[in-house]
Amino acid sequence: QFQLVESGGGSAQPGGSLRLSCAASGVILKYYVTGWFRQAPGKAREGVSCITSRDGGTNYTDSVKGRFTISRDNSKNTVYLEMNSLKPEDTAVYYCAADWSPSPATCTAGDGEGRYEYWGQGNQVTVSS
Repeated sequence: QFQLVESGGGSAQPGGSLRLSCAASGVILKYYVTGWFRQAPGKAREGVSCITSRDGGTNYTDSVKGRFTISRDNSKNTVYLEMNSLKPEDTAVYYCAADWSPSPATCTAGDGEGRYEYWGQGNQVTVSS
């Protein structure tokens, strides 16, 4: 059974760092495009970043470029989102999602939720002083 389990959220001060993990079970994650989304209170869910299957190309929404880094550890079947220089506006529930893409595929952070078939449970990130 395909399962995405997120961990690593929590609280940080502005300028601080957190790392989110998205561990997959039941599948080999490198054959999936994996994305990170977030949803702040009262706002729509937005794409933050994605990493392509196989070659691991990455893409970010403008508001996190230079601050967030997405990566994948194939040996651990896990995708990470390293978040640095956090801002209060980064406060949201963060979700990872996966799209079956065994052939080389591109992705953008702006790809809609409909691209992704599988979702994690969500993880709260709060940035405040």
